[in-house]
Amino acid sequence: MNRALPAVRLRVPTHEDAFTWHRIFADPDVMEFLGGRAADLSVYEELTARQRRHDAQLGFCLWSMLDESGQVIGFTGAQPWERDWGPTGEIEIGWRLAREHWGKGYATAAAREALERVRAAGTSRVVAMVDARNARSAAVTRRLGMRLAETFVRPVSQREAHCYRLDL
Repeated sequence: MNRALPAVRLRVPTHEDAFTWHRIFADPDVMEFLGGRAADLSVYEELTARQRRHDAQLGFCLWSMLDESGQVIGFTGAQPWERDWGPTGEIEIGWRLAREHWGKGYATAAAREALERVRAAGTSRVVAMVDARNARSAAVTRRLGMRLAETFVRPVSQREAHCYRLDL
């Protein structure tokens, strides 16, 4: 039986969201598959600024994810994959969520909304790059209808990453 997904709202991240992202992503559990710790605040300040540019230029970005009370609980959305390994040049959908909101359907609900927005912006296909050990994110990709397409080895960590694809 499928449970109802929670209500979430997505909005373009503000400069202030950089502080919230930095705080909630300081949790080692949240960052387990992303290097184990939060980046410096300046990285999140640059990231939120870049997302505002992506939204203005592309019509999509990594949006701040807000719960029913209006509290920022993470992000979801899409941006170009700009690394020189993996699905270079493709549009990657992703999500990151505060630990206390895991297992409640927020990532799936928000990612579904993000897919609709990305499709409306004219994107015809997305990828999701997921650490091979990250069962929670892999489960979200399946709920979105994505299929495992390729496997890559991350250059720095040498960990296996799965590339999921979805035609919109």
